[in-house]
Amino acid sequence: MDVSGPVIAVQPVLPVLQAKAAELAQRLGLPLLNAGQVDLPGTLVGLLLVGPEGLALRAPGKSAPGAIAVDFGAGAMRHRRRGGQNELLGRAVGVGKKPALQVLDATAGLGRDAFVLADLGCRVTLVEREPVVAALLECGLARASAAQEPWLREVAARMRLLTGEACSLAASSLGELDVIYLDPMFPQRDKSAAVKKEMALFQALFDNGDATAEPAGLLAWALRCPVARVVVKRPLKAAPLAGIPPSHSIRGKAVRYDVHVLQSLKAA
Repeated sequence: MDVSGPVIAVQPVLPVLQAKAAELAQRLGLPLLNAGQVDLPGTLVGLLLVGPEGLALRAPGKSAPGAIAVDFGAGAMRHRRRGGQNELLGRAVGVGKKPALQVLDATAGLGRDAFVLADLGCRVTLVEREPVVAALLECGLARASAAQEPWLREVAARMRLLTGEACSLAASSLGELDVIYLDPMFPQRDKSAAVKKEMALFQALFDNGDATAEPAGLLAWALRCPVARVVVKRPLKAAPLAGIPPSHSIRGKAVRYDVHVLQSLKAA
């Protein structure tokens, strides 16, 4: 395999999945490894694993932390459904002020906040700029859509995924929106081991210094869009993103939501 620079490779966990892994590698433009292959290139920084249950992402090496996957039916997400932070997020985007709010999550990541919003009744368009993360999201949404539990299928039906930079996508692809939600990656926001693992892996794989993806620029774009409000998730003690003061903030124990009100949600 001829590679130069840091690279993510696709690898099946079983030989029977080799063809499926090859198809994914071709679609994402990534190198392909064989099942069980141990002679990994030194430039390899991540493995996108194709397993019977779906996709997972992890760093190479036997001592690497556990893999990251998108599983909206997992215990952690079920616990999240009952968390008080959901109420804060719902208040920030305006749940209850207008039926079936149309929300754009412009920095979808692993989709947890988007799932919470969809669970609260919003119709959520997730936009993820990194194709590998988008592939994880696509797999997670497919699993949720095929779940045995009706509530999980219903929530997934209120979510749709787009790949790319939100500010570069055609307005027609985004549809009519009420709210744009931004959650730039700030590792100091949550000190849990799971989030530390995810942040470390994401920064190693995707920190490409692309100026078009800078959070300040994304906020400037969002504030120009014809929406009722823009909501930005911030560490509790951090300054407002780009120094732009919000209309108001909703504060939790560890994070706050800065709300930029542009017009009435009922009029949007």
